[in-house]
Amino acid sequence: MSLTKIKEARELSDAAVAEQILAVKRQLMELRLQQATGRMEKPHLFKHAKHRLAQLMTVERERQIVAEKEAAAAKSRI
Repeated sequence: MSLTKIKEARELSDAAVAEQILAVKRQLMELRLQQATGRMEKPHLFKHAKHRLAQLMTVERERQIVAEKEAAAAKSRI
């Protein structure tokens, strides 16, 4: 299983990005629970989940910055 590419995250809609962020956070919580109870079979999944979460949060922040710049530009035109 290879790490996902950020290109895939950038192709998602805003709602899908937010939904996936929640899903990955839940997955990380479940992995932490498995680790604490000694049922962890695939510890590499931590790396994959954290990588995916970082990508999704980066895309979300990029979109926020663009929206803020557009709002500021629209406000300056008025």
